[in-house]
Amino acid sequence: MEVTFLGTSSGVPTRGRNVSAVAIRLPQRSELWLFDCGEGTQHQFLKSALRLSQLRRLFITHMHGDHIFGLPGLLASLGLAGNSQGVDLYGPEQLEEYLNGVLRNSYSRISYPLQIHRVEESAQKNKVLLEDKDFLVRCTPLTHRVPAYAYRLEEKPKQGRFDIERAKALDIPPGPIYSELKQGKLVTLGNGQIIDGRELCGPSRPGASVVYCTDTLFSEAAVSLAKGADLLIHEATYAHKDSELAYQRQHSTSTMAAQTAAEAGVGKLVLTHLSPRYAPGNPITPEDLLKEAQAIFPNTILAKDFLKLEIKQS
Repeated sequence: MEVTFLGTSSGVPTRGRNVSAVAIRLPQRSELWLFDCGEGTQHQFLKSALRLSQLRRLFITHMHGDHIFGLPGLLASLGLAGNSQGVDLYGPEQLEEYLNGVLRNSYSRISYPLQIHRVEESAQKNKVLLEDKDFLVRCTPLTHRVPAYAYRLEEKPKQGRFDIERAKALDIPPGPIYSELKQGKLVTLGNGQIIDGRELCGPSRPGASVVYCTDTLFSEAAVSLAKGADLLIHEATYAHKDSELAYQRQHSTSTMAAQTAAEAGVGKLVLTHLSPRYAPGNPITPEDLLKEAQAIFPNTILAKDFLKLEIKQS
């Protein structure tokens, strides 16, 4: 999985940061999944190496404008391009009414299949939101001023590594047989010997996992969703000094994000959704928020627009 940050500011865009959007490219299937779609996201696509035509699924965390104002324009442009195979859109209850209203009143036509899925039931009942042969998506409610949801995308476990040396020792000839054995199948050799491919494969390998968590106060539900994830993308709207503001507006501080990462035992934490009040040159800067988080969870980095991370399977 390749993660690209297209917007890392909170509330409003700045000169250096657009509002919320994170793209995850799945190279093995030439698909792009997008998490949130703040104003200007399609312009961010144009500045990146990502191909909007590969957009297949889109997940919205909540209905605040800095997370959704780019959605109608992006979907309309995708329709005008005429090269979309269809999009599945996931989000809160109000998402369908909002989108249909904007598209209808702007006389915009969606020329490709568009399906909208509500996430409340999956989040509240801890049910899988989406599952196909390669991936699972789960979600959970967060603590914010409006209904908001975090998402976890994970690859399904893969077959264990194939022991080629052991196969050679058993005089199994290389070729198509190896492919079947790698899949754990029973194979009958020319001499009548039956080989169980599972005995030539190591233990299954866990898939890569990414959790996207914004907007919220510190949340035990988010900790539970993020357990053992390779990457946690978490909002850090405020510095620890401004905790009172964070509680009033139900956003996280840098230390809340780090606490979530530490309790969940994730591999890496990325801070995003940073308040413009901490722009470089101000008394507190994003680097100060990073230091606060690293004091609790050392493997923390700071998101910036167009930062790209590759999350590999174990």
